[in-house]
Amino acid sequence: MGSEDVCDYLDCAVAPGKGPECFHALLGFLREEGVVSLNLGPVRSDSTVLTDLVPVAKQLGCEVFCMQEEVTVERDLPATWNEFLRSLSGKERHEIRRKLRRLRAAGALTFRVIEGQDEVGEATEIFLALFSRNRAEKAAFMTERMASFFRALAQAMAGEGMLRLTVLELDSVPAAAVMCFDYRSTVYLYNNGYDEQFSFLSVGLLSKVFTLRDGIQRSRGKYEFLKGAELYKFQLGGRPVPLYRCRVRLRG
Repeated sequence: MGSEDVCDYLDCAVAPGKGPECFHALLGFLREEGVVSLNLGPVRSDSTVLTDLVPVAKQLGCEVFCMQEEVTVERDLPATWNEFLRSLSGKERHEIRRKLRRLRAAGALTFRVIEGQDEVGEATEIFLALFSRNRAEKAAFMTERMASFFRALAQAMAGEGMLRLTVLELDSVPAAAVMCFDYRSTVYLYNNGYDEQFSFLSVGLLSKVFTLRDGIQRSRGKYEFLKGAELYKFQLGGRPVPLYRCRVRLRG
């Protein structure tokens, strides 16, 4: 928790309405402990860091520097799949339909959704295997220590009813997997992997498209592609949301 290696953006966990009181106490305590500065980010503009901590820090005479460094990408979900397709440009709508036809013509297609803790273990191993088959840097990232984090994360989120781990299979062979989280009517695309032998069928992109359709069918209101300005996110109708980094100097 809190590591930028595994978190797309961050915030402080504060009870609603208690931000100013909390941060007065926190900053005062940190000063007493001899902490010189805080490096907070990435955070959204609606984070408690920006709405509450920064104003309190300025009131206490701290120097505060905030600047945009990245974006997260999100989009509102319409009521139906056809409305989603109509929201895309004509070119992108045509491409999605063409890729879906080609994938369905390639073999027997199955899209599985894993939610429960009883099923999540096997599905997580499929996800980890596919994740490591994409690119050398992804394989290097997925050390055994990191893999153990993903296993624990999937189990914990399944226990809270927030996991949507999906596996796209072609002729019963796993081709792509996407790990999403489901919270307060928003679907969060956390990570994905696919088998490169199926890359000519665009399984990486289409596995995400299926999670978008799944969110629409379950009447979710928003889809969060999370951090990064990859082109496909905008082709699927996403809009950028700025992420900021704030540095607070507690002592001169």
